Amino acid sequence: MPVTLTPSQKTTLKKKAHSLSPVVLLGNKGLTPAVEKEIALALEVHELIKIKIPEQEKEVRDGIVARLVDNLDCALVQRIGHVVVVYKKRVATPLFPQRR
Repeated sequence: MPVTLTPSQKTTLKKKAHSLSPVVLLGNKGLTPAVEKEIALALEVHELIKIKIPEQEKEVRDGIVARLVDNLDCALVQRIGHVVVVYKKRVATPLFPQRR
């Protein structure tokens, strides 16, 4: 099930991500299972991460981002050129706790 964010949540996450550096840089082989595992681990630790996708073809980058969002159940926060920001709520202490 895809993660959805409200516009205000996206705005808040964009502000938090502004000062972040990419924690994952995809290589020549693209999105391999090992890279996907590293991204999942980084999301678990940091909850909000930047990923750099150096692929030149926009359609290929679009496919990589779509696979990431689908496979890791994370939300796409922002995309600027070759850098994407993704968010996945942490189980223990999320940035946006559920309100009751």
